[in-house]
Amino acid sequence: MTANTEAPSREYIDGTTAIVRGAIDAGCTFFAGYPITPASGILMAMMREIPKVGGIAIQGEDEIASIGMCLGAAMSGSKAMTATSGPGISLYSESIGLAIMGEVPLVIVDVQRLGPATGGATTVAQGDVQFIRWGTAGGYPIIVLAPSSVPESYSFTVKAFELAERFRCPVFVLTDKELAMTLSAVDVDDSTVAHGTERPEKHEGLPYSWEPADAVEPMRRYGDGDAFRFTGSTHDEGAYITKNAAKVGALNEHLIAKIEAHRDEIEMVDTDLDPKADTIVVSYGVTAGAARAAVARLRTEGVVVSNLVVQSLWPIPETALLDAFDGVQRIVVPELNMGLYGREIERIAAGREVVGVNRIDGGLITIDEIMEAVR
Repeated sequence: MTANTEAPSREYIDGTTAIVRGAIDAGCTFFAGYPITPASGILMAMMREIPKVGGIAIQGEDEIASIGMCLGAAMSGSKAMTATSGPGISLYSESIGLAIMGEVPLVIVDVQRLGPATGGATTVAQGDVQFIRWGTAGGYPIIVLAPSSVPESYSFTVKAFELAERFRCPVFVLTDKELAMTLSAVDVDDSTVAHGTERPEKHEGLPYSWEPADAVEPMRRYGDGDAFRFTGSTHDEGAYITKNAAKVGALNEHLIAKIEAHRDEIEMVDTDLDPKADTIVVSYGVTAGAARAAVARLRTEGVVVSNLVVQSLWPIPETALLDAFDGVQRIVVPELNMGLYGREIERIAAGREVVGVNRIDGGLITIDEIMEAVR
């Protein structure tokens, strides 16, 4: 959590604190949310900290109002963030679709808990992996980053703001109850650096442009004199609703291409590969800690095994995964669900054996469970 290489100080903090600091250092000036365990700590901390840098934090009357306020703030020039858990994402769904269609930069933190429905409010899980990808109409791509530690909770939040501004879309930080609420000793310093793209002060040209399809015009500041339309319906470059097939096709192809054609800017993995290994452990989020420890322990026993942590869950980092799978016959995928991301691994594994290590009882996957699956 620091760029300072000279005697960094140590601090005992949790992932919630790291996310809040990352948002503020990234230039976040607006936050709205509704209390929901285990994400409530982010709301409380933002209400305490963001006014210190001239920002605004609001507790909305519900989740729908909260994300709506964030969209309005983002459209008027603020860098906005909201935070919730699985039940709140259900209520966010319509506004997430609006952000995709309107190309609004927004950071959404999902602190996962055990579902379905109210589920276990204070119980860890990784059950939202597919939900946030497919939870809104149309199936258009979104960006999801998954920290596996407190320092990554900070750096991935900063990265989420950069990606949201770069691609004008909602970007998710997918964490969980344990990462958000568990204290860890980390290296810190007092430096704060503004990140992200500064938006133009005045509009020039149309609010949308789709030539070429993967181009992304910088987000312009609305409400500073010139009037521009904004709609959640299929529209042309001027945001006027249209059924013209060419315009409709160009818009929808753009919403896909602006992310899919720039995977190299988005995809992130952490690899620890052994070229002689025929087994690899693929993990993400909170389970990555146990996976790293299991691989290290297996190697002390003479077991040849590789390790890969997926840091950008969506778009799936297929190139990095396929490179890591070269020469591998077995892929072990630990996750706190019944194999939600394992299904994606199976899709690209080209016939390799995929072994899931799964828990849905509220407990964390242990080092021993992963070691047993590798053996």
